[in-house]
Amino acid sequence: MTLTTFALVRHGQTDWNAQRRLQGSTDIPLNDVGRGQARDAVAVLSGYEWDAIVSSPLSRAAETADLIAEGLGLDVIRRVPGLTERSFGSAEGLQAGPELDALRVPGGYLGAEGEDVAACRGLAALEALAEEFPGRRILAIAHGTLIRVTLSRAMGRALQKIDNAALNLAHHHAVDGWQLEYFNGELVTAGVPG
Repeated sequence: MTLTTFALVRHGQTDWNAQRRLQGSTDIPLNDVGRGQARDAVAVLSGYEWDAIVSSPLSRAAETADLIAEGLGLDVIRRVPGLTERSFGSAEGLQAGPELDALRVPGGYLGAEGEDVAACRGLAALEALAEEFPGRRILAIAHGTLIRVTLSRAMGRALQKIDNAALNLAHHHAVDGWQLEYFNGELVTAGVPG
């Protein structure tokens, strides 16, 4: 029975995060707070041995991964396109308000990637990594919405917002499926994240 472990970590803060703007697939860099969050994440992640570090190709995730890898004395082996954040179409860059509300459609925003599509894409990327690195420990740096919808799909229940640079630890077994151990840095009790 091969169990592959994934740490799914959302990138550090960006200026758009701080301004509560929808980022999506727009390539917004980390800010100084985000860089500090990435460096702080090393303390938690150093408690594990990692066989591979991967990230989304978007700069905020890539820089977070590079900072974490440097702190762990490891290298990022690949940027994985399937871990790119969900596209929110023309809603990207907007804050809550009438302009954003005008773009709302069932399931998201006008021109946005569907939540199910993003979840399937994220899950396919993780399962491909599990096939490539069976029984190993993989640290994947990605994005809040992508991690949330992917883990929600894997666990079969809706999960809440993913915090910047927090540990989400999940285990994948080809037969038994997924199990979530940590969610937003908190131990999951009785299989239900807090």
